Amino acid sequence: MSTHLATALTLAARNVPVLPLRAGKLPFGNCPACRDNACGGRPTMKTAGPCQCPRPCHAWAAATTDPAVLTGPAWASAWRQTAAVAYHPGGTGLTVVDLDHADAIAWARETLPATRTVPTTRGEHWIYQGAMQSANAVRVGVDIKSSMSYARWLGPGTGTMTVLPDAVLALIVKKPSPDRPVTVPLPAGGGQCRHRTPAYLERGIAMAEQSITEAAGGVHTTVYRTFLAVLSAHGRCGCLTDAHAERLFAAAQMKGESARHCTDAWSNARTALGM
Repeated sequence: MSTHLATALTLAARNVPVLPLRAGKLPFGNCPACRDNACGGRPTMKTAGPCQCPRPCHAWAAATTDPAVLTGPAWASAWRQTAAVAYHPGGTGLTVVDLDHADAIAWARETLPATRTVPTTRGEHWIYQGAMQSANAVRVGVDIKSSMSYARWLGPGTGTMTVLPDAVLALIVKKPSPDRPVTVPLPAGGGQCRHRTPAYLERGIAMAEQSITEAAGGVHTTVYRTFLAVLSAHGRCGCLTDAHAERLFAAAQMKGESARHCTDAWSNARTALGM
């Protein structure tokens, strides 16, 4: 048994989902049947699918605690080429704040509550108890690795693990810039409008904001479908104003959507409705 496989089995016994990494700290590529996500992906990925591939395909989504899978023949070739072991932090209820250099570490010491730390090649991993959305480059030299992500296993670290703080959760919140107003085209409308009751329109916009805010996954799809519904209900008669569009864009950007993705979703919804 290789050292990497032995490490993986030890972690799996502690309910930590693990996977092998090849040279360059990268997961192994998908097998021919899974290439380009032709299999539909695994159920734990953003787009759920029927993939039943026994190989370590789909990166972090292949991470497992099953010793029969880890030691099975489908993973044997990967272990012979493994350069490091990785784990899925979100799968075990953890968040890793990956600090890539000394400046990032200094910022964390001034800003974030102390927690368990693990030295890395160039910086440190700060590990918190609790899972969240992953995101890269939340600031210079800082990545968040938790749900739908993997982190290298570099040892248990030192220090007492702290519950995931608001200061870390806030790192992935993207507030829309006040100096970049929404400039999307609004339908011109015309004719008599049955929606011009202020309360009716306000309720529709509020429901749309709530739908976006409460999206648990597939934010791109939720934003597009919400824009489509709003334009379908209120876009043909001139009800919508720039202020309404700005509210919808702000809700989407608070969920992590970029201004460009919002504009594209709005344009695609208008096209789909023939506006």
